[in-house]
Amino acid sequence: MSFTHEFLGLSASDVSELLTIDLAIESQRKAFRNLASGEAILPERLLLNGAENSVSFCYAARLDATAGAVCKFGSVNPGNGDRGLPTISALVTVLDELTGLPVAIMDGTSVTTIRTSAASAVAVEALARPGSNRLAVIGSGVQAAAHVRAIARVLELTHVAVWSTNTPACEDLVRTLNAEYDFAVVAAPSAAAAVNDADVIATCTSSIDPVLESSWVKDGATVISVGSFAPDRCEIPQDLVARASAVVIDHAQTAMEHAGPIVRALAAGTLEAADLIELGDVLIGRKVARTSADQVIYYNSVGVGIQDAAAAQAVLAAARATGQGQRISL
Repeated sequence: MSFTHEFLGLSASDVSELLTIDLAIESQRKAFRNLASGEAILPERLLLNGAENSVSFCYAARLDATAGAVCKFGSVNPGNGDRGLPTISALVTVLDELTGLPVAIMDGTSVTTIRTSAASAVAVEALARPGSNRLAVIGSGVQAAAHVRAIARVLELTHVAVWSTNTPACEDLVRTLNAEYDFAVVAAPSAAAAVNDADVIATCTSSIDPVLESSWVKDGATVISVGSFAPDRCEIPQDLVARASAVVIDHAQTAMEHAGPIVRALAAGTLEAADLIELGDVLIGRKVARTSADQVIYYNSVGVGIQDAAAAQAVLAAARATGQGQRISL
């Protein structure tokens, strides 16, 4: 017996239009709250090593036991740069909560970009000291831009300083952001100059070495790292990890295995697993991270499948409400 099934196809441009910053931020609040409350279902991610140092990945999750399963499947291929192709590609599939049939397939790279910066905004909102209005961003890529836009939704920014090893890209980003916002956006002459008066610092690089020094970071600052997503990636120096009054992570087991600064601090004995605070626990009030305005708080994001699940479900709901996307039959 033949069977034809129709589902929704959503391109990168569809995802970018549908998953607004505010919608993405709310989806990430839900993701971390559900993770902390035990409602979310989050198995371990699957990694498959390939040729030319490539790795394919699979993240699966459900927001809760009644939600449809979501899976992000993709690959990181460093050699694609020489081929004129993206180094990271991914697709996200959403299944129906009752039948298990696919109801949507969407570009996964755009989902990841938007949900990552939105999650950082959730962390900033929960961890930054009151009155924080000066942001420093290290990096000039897609995530650097996305972080300014997302954090601007949760803080009343007055000043943003950007620094990158790629000076032309940094200057381009500053011009773009100055055209979008009333607050000042400047290209800092050095990482130290960018960071030294910042209330919030976002490191958005893929560096294997620290991109800032603890002495540059003022008391009371909140430091967000999204580039320390693997054991060999370490944007944050060990003395800053040790200095932090609270070390907050997206998911404890994931951070202990994959977040470079956390892995190194645990190995050195300067940080204990029991010291790690999951962001979701802060959001639901189970734990407190910041207890005074002069504390330095460090948040490390590796990224977990529940974030993709929450973002994808938000995209699907918006697509259904607006009629956007392409109907595909198989």
